[in-house]
Amino acid sequence: MRELILLRHAHAEPASTGQADLDRPLSATGLAEAEAAGKWLKENNLLPDCVLCSPARRTRETLEAVLAATGVVEHRLEDGIYDATPGKLTELVDERRDIERLLVVGHNPGLEQLVAFMTEGSTSEYRGMPPAGIAVLQFDREAAIEPGVAKLTAFWWP
Repeated sequence: MRELILLRHAHAEPASTGQADLDRPLSATGLAEAEAAGKWLKENNLLPDCVLCSPARRTRETLEAVLAATGVVEHRLEDGIYDATPGKLTELVDERRDIERLLVVGHNPGLEQLVAFMTEGSTSEYRGMPPAGIAVLQFDREAAIEPGVAKLTAFWWP
């Protein structure tokens, strides 16, 4: 079986005048949420083999806090995660079939729609994913990423 862990970035500061959305940092609350997410992953033995992270500052800061708790693993920034559709996220996950436990740190609505797509078979069935929320999906190692292929085995938020 393979596991896909989807982590939405923690709470971020609102953009200041002239600041690009990509440059928004975590708020103090967000930093605490990200640290809690890392602790939850470690306590539940959900340590990723590899991490793909959006290049946005808030996702990178979320990942840094998580890795401080879980330990550093192979990770890379993936431009395609920022503002990604469920289809784009599906491609990114499917390209990494060799990874047993993949963590994707990204944004809504793409993440919550991917959860719905993989578990319910439709992106319109999503129910929300709060900041620093984690969804753990399990599916057959050889299964193509397609509608309804996964089982939601855990869902957590701070």
